[in-house]
Amino acid sequence: MPKKQNPGPSIKDDEQYEALRNDGMSKEKAARIANASAAAGRSTVGARGGRAEDYEDRTKDELLERAREIGIEGRSTMNKSELIDALRNH
Repeated sequence: MPKKQNPGPSIKDDEQYEALRNDGMSKEKAARIANASAAAGRSTVGARGGRAEDYEDRTKDELLERAREIGIEGRSTMNKSELIDALRNH
């Protein structure tokens, strides 16, 4: 299989970016994580996760607010499960 092309100069940790993309993460989210880990170290970035409550435990209004904060398009017409999916894959 041919090697993938470099994702671009804005990606600071190409190896981690490609691994995250192969795991199914969006380009934007993979880039955020790869760049954060390049700046602070992978173990530091990994230790930050896991503190937010589950999306399933939030109300639809809370999910809509979070979707608004990060700029998810079409959020007003989504039901709760669609909002959760969009937030997880943004």
